Amino acid sequence: MMKKTILLLLLAAFATAAWIVLMPQNVEKTTITVFCAAGLKKPVEEIALAYQKETGDEVRLQYGGTGTLLSQLKIAKQGDLFIAADDGALSDAKKMGVTREEFQLVKQKPVIAVAKGNPKQVDGLAALKKPEIKLALPNPEAASIGRVTKQLLGTGWDALAAKAAVMKPTVTEIAADLSLGAVDAAIVWDSTVPQFNLEAVTIPELAKHEEFATAAVLASSTQPAATLRFARYLSAPEKGGAIFQKHGFHNVPGDKWAAKPDLILYSGGVNRPAIEKVLLEFAEREGITITTTYNGCGILCAAMKTMEKSSDPKFPDVYYACDVCFVPPVAEHFPEAVMLTEAEIVIAVPKGNPQGIHTLADLARPGLRVGLCNAEQSTLGFLTSSMLKSMNLWESVSKNASSQVPTGDFLVNQMRTGSLDAAVVYRINIQKAQDHFDAVPLPADKSKAVQPFAVRRDSEHQQLGRRLLAFLREHRKSFEDAGFTWRGEEVPVKSTEIVLPEWLRQK
Repeated sequence: MMKKTILLLLLAAFATAAWIVLMPQNVEKTTITVFCAAGLKKPVEEIALAYQKETGDEVRLQYGGTGTLLSQLKIAKQGDLFIAADDGALSDAKKMGVTREEFQLVKQKPVIAVAKGNPKQVDGLAALKKPEIKLALPNPEAASIGRVTKQLLGTGWDALAAKAAVMKPTVTEIAADLSLGAVDAAIVWDSTVPQFNLEAVTIPELAKHEEFATAAVLASSTQPAATLRFARYLSAPEKGGAIFQKHGFHNVPGDKWAAKPDLILYSGGVNRPAIEKVLLEFAEREGITITTTYNGCGILCAAMKTMEKSSDPKFPDVYYACDVCFVPPVAEHFPEAVMLTEAEIVIAVPKGNPQGIHTLADLARPGLRVGLCNAEQSTLGFLTSSMLKSMNLWESVSKNASSQVPTGDFLVNQMRTGSLDAAVVYRINIQKAQDHFDAVPLPADKSKAVQPFAVRRDSEHQQLGRRLLAFLREHRKSFEDAGFTWRGEEVPVKSTEIVLPEWLRQK
């Protein structure tokens, strides 16, 4: 009996030990601190609880008037995320340098709020000035709705402020007063009305104005990946978006939710030296993966046309071409582009230029071994062939083309082995090999390739793609160090309105 008891105890101990080993190890969860405008408290609180349940990460919320929160952030310089109720507050935050990435969440309009049924028959600003109407106003120094309304009404605000029975620092406080019957009318956001079972009175002085409530990652955040993940959840239409909508807010479309999205990038090979490290930094900051394909743009465009539908999971979300001429072929998928950089096309020759090559015409000399890129596969090849054709040199030079490859890097490698006497490449291709090569300049009006960046029209990661563009713009130095000329501050251009010079329209 004793042996049996001991055996049972040992088995029990073993089973317990095994259970302990099989339990997941304690994983340190993230705590995200969010400063949120009071008017968005109800939906944001519900979204935070759903997020905590789904991910295990904790979200700590601090509410207040947007202006009050902004003052706190300026002094404390702590926290992870700031949710502002209006564009002006967000602009102020940017000027102060306390915010980075932005996620528009909802649209809001200022309205007059009254009790259900509008018992006091409030129908406009004049009614608010009547002696029998008790009016509540938001403090413009603390609440976004107050500041916005004051700006819209101009001198008319002063009369209302003098008449107001009460002025409070948050929109929720005055809405609560109204719902309890302490006041007869208040100016609030239209999204506040359904949260407190009130009725909205729309007036022309306010009706046309719209503000965005926006979540912005704080520059003080020490955990950007976790913060950005929660911000993506807030703005995802099937996650935070659905909850905002349930509470009566007007959503701004965000990206489809993914805890760790994969952004697919097609890039012309010439861009690789400038963006490769920057892409790694962006992926680490966002907590995502980036699947990148570098190749000649002719090959990239052909691959997109082969896929036919952008619903193909391998279709790129973003496209960074070697030249603007390779955007129109895929304009239906990429409706606008930002001209991010510019690269010069040159003739690369061995150091000292032993063959005495000075012009494109020199490449037609008998016996010269010339390297050109393939016109159907690459931007560089297309630009080179178009340039030569416009100068009536294509037939004579192409006879010497012992090599036609997809990218300029291939030509540079062939020149290193001594199998070519000259090659038409981007200056960037020989930027870091100036001890081995010289660059012969080409006609200025035809030797510039402009690199456009575009986000796919129906990508599930549109906002992520736009944040990548913003991140690239922050790293101008990386492009200039690689040999590009910077053009990243230019406004986007519609792909269908891109006009190519006559010499590039040759078939």
